Amino acid sequence: MKLSVLGAGAWGTALAASWAPHHSVTLWGRNAAELDAMQASRVNARYLPGCPLPDTLRFSPDFSAAVGSAELLVIAVPSGGLRPTLSALARYPGLPPLVWICKGFEPGSRKLPHQLIAELLPGHTQTAVLSGPSFAQEVAQGHPTALTLAAHDTALAQRLSAMLSSHCLRLYAHDDVIGVEIGGALKNVMAIAAGICDGLQLGHNARAALITRGLAEMTRLGVRLGGRFETFMGLSGLGDLILTATGDLSRNRQVGLQLARGQPLAAILAELGHVAEGVTTAREADALATEHGVDMPITRAVCRMLFDGLPAAQAVDALLNREIKAEF
Repeated sequence: MKLSVLGAGAWGTALAASWAPHHSVTLWGRNAAELDAMQASRVNARYLPGCPLPDTLRFSPDFSAAVGSAELLVIAVPSGGLRPTLSALARYPGLPPLVWICKGFEPGSRKLPHQLIAELLPGHTQTAVLSGPSFAQEVAQGHPTALTLAAHDTALAQRLSAMLSSHCLRLYAHDDVIGVEIGGALKNVMAIAAGICDGLQLGHNARAALITRGLAEMTRLGVRLGGRFETFMGLSGLGDLILTATGDLSRNRQVGLQLARGQPLAAILAELGHVAEGVTTAREADALATEHGVDMPITRAVCRMLFDGLPAAQAVDALLNREIKAEF
């Protein structure tokens, strides 16, 4: 199959590298010089240093060529770049099936990716979301990984899952697009909280409690917005949450660790050099929780630390002094 991955960041490059031995894969990026360097060195030095890229992987800065030659498009831009990418795609008639891998809400509108696609590509129903517990570096290195691919069209989800799976990359078909999207978005907020917890050296008990209560928050908002409860118990919910909350390759967890040490957010993001989707997602999730009357105290505390300058220790103290309630 001919597929084009739109976005040459860590995740887009890792998936393109994973699929290149089995399909005809083109990786598109905005920076022609960086693509030329990748073509010559077979390494994405900026985002995936030390991870060799297959000789069969092709690179192109030509958006029209990448789109026009594809039998499947994979959108791998950050959530903030999804609207302009979809607007560019709207100029091409007869688009092939489209899979998005970005995680988060659009800043400001709080729309999920499937809502943006319905707005900007009306009538294009051959679409799916790919999400789950996955660090780009491990995927690029060929480590075993399991993901969820969800589409409103069950037959499409099953077909794409079978085509895009390999020995090391297993894709499970699903039909709860909203649940998979929300799980992928909100786990980043909880990963920031887990980083704060560990940065303050609160112990393993506290981290386990935070992950569990964080999952409860994710599920409450996800179900309210139309997702299904059981989706949050699967790979794109609990699985992704465990990975990003505990693994040191998690950019969002690193943000939390640095916040706990008193570093200002601007300095943290500048040093990180990658997009930490949980930062923008936290604000949108908190606004959605207020709008829909969903209790999300961890998300609210993360927002106060990120945007209001609340010291981490004070935020934790406020959470610990909340009214005791029944678990369910």
